[in-house]
Amino acid sequence: MVIQKGDFIKLNYTGKFEDGKVFDTTDEELAKKEEIFNPRGLYGGDVIIVGAGHTIEGLDEDLEGKEVGYSGTVAISPEKAFGPSNPKLVETISITKLKDRNVYPGLAVEVEGRRGIVSRVIGRRVTVDFNSPLAGRTVTYEYTIEKVLENDIEKIQGLLALYTGIRDLEVEIEDGVAKIYTPTGLTFNQRWLMAKNRVASELFKFAGLKEVQFIEKVTAESEAQEAAESEVKAEAETEAESEPEIKAEPETEESSEPEA
Repeated sequence: MVIQKGDFIKLNYTGKFEDGKVFDTTDEELAKKEEIFNPRGLYGGDVIIVGAGHTIEGLDEDLEGKEVGYSGTVAISPEKAFGPSNPKLVETISITKLKDRNVYPGLAVEVEGRRGIVSRVIGRRVTVDFNSPLAGRTVTYEYTIEKVLENDIEKIQGLLALYTGIRDLEVEIEDGVAKIYTPTGLTFNQRWLMAKNRVASELFKFAGLKEVQFIEKVTAESEAQEAAESEVKAEAETEAESEPEIKAEPETEESSEPEA
């Protein structure tokens, strides 16, 4: 089966810099070996929609026309990877603006809410590069197209995992209406609040749905788990001399419909 724009596919990949250093991967063991493992990350492959901008442009383009099961490598220039380095984001500032005065090239710093890397130190002046560490880099991706998803529920669950980091969320579909049951933990998740409308729009466009309902689901089991997690969080915050804030919300239902 030839991969086309709009296909929901399961993709395994490893991203490397020109020197061979791995910066991203769906392989959990490799992530641990390369010391980039994220305990909150999902490994084993991502579900993406080809052509929807779920991955960098160069990789997205390379997927089209390939067959299911294809394994290959593609080198991607900065323009179609993470963008060129912007010289305007390289600034020279006074060392007094840094919390740590023991600075050196390569040190990660934060200045007025912006994160950067020290590139040069001359006396009391410090040059900081506020570009993304990935900007201006040619990268290589080794990838395998595992499969094309045909089942609508699997498509929705895969897309939700991409945006929420949670696999196998409960989904029901009937007459073009999808009901997506979300745990209370997502209620105040800023990333999810910003992503919900995009998820709905992509499901209208690529899955042919006419309505998407996001339903907050509360169960005794989930409340007990949330209480346990809140207790652990509260203990950690107490140790950090900050007071925990516990919020509770009733079950709610939201509905999105495609624009006419």
